[in-house]
Parts: sequence; structure tokens; C-alpha cells
Amino acid sequence: MNVEDLDLGDVVYAAHTIIDDGSMPYSEEGAILAEAGARGVIVMKGHVEEDPGLTVFLVRFEDSELNLGRPIGCWTEDLIAPDLEPVTTH
Repeated sequence: MNVEDLDLGDVVYAAHTIIDDGSMPYSEEGAILAEAGARGVIVMKGHVEEDPGLTVFLVRFEDSELNLGRPIGCWTEDLIAPDLEPVTTH
């Protein structure tokens, strides 16, 4: 499954450790926002106004105690989509 195909409420994983680049309010530049492999949920999906082809996701990642953190802005390359099993009907 492609990350671009995901939408609100879908589960994703951090493709790498996500570090604050200085753009997160109430956080210090260089702080770890999500560890590589952390599970998260998409809470908003949009596009960059200057480049409508560039998708940005707001994702709430779980911490070590499985609590959802505050939303973090992520690019497609920051996320891994889980492989979904095909749905079978009988």
C-alpha cells in the first residue's frame, strides 16, 4: 500500500526517527518527536499551498506507554504504510 493512498484514521509507522527541525511549537530543535518504527494514526492530511503535489500528514504517534502524542507534521517519506491483508468474502 502507498502512503499517498492513506487517509484520516489510518495507521502508519515512522520510517525513521523523526526529529524536530525547529518548526514544532513547544518543542526544542533537535528533540526526538517519534522513534523509528513508532506506530501512529493520521489525524489530518493536506497539501502544501505552494506545491499542491506535495502531501503533508499530521500524525499522532504512540509513546513507550502506548499513549498518543501531539500531532506531528510528516512528509510521505517519513511514513511507512502497513501491509494490509486482502479482504476475502464468502
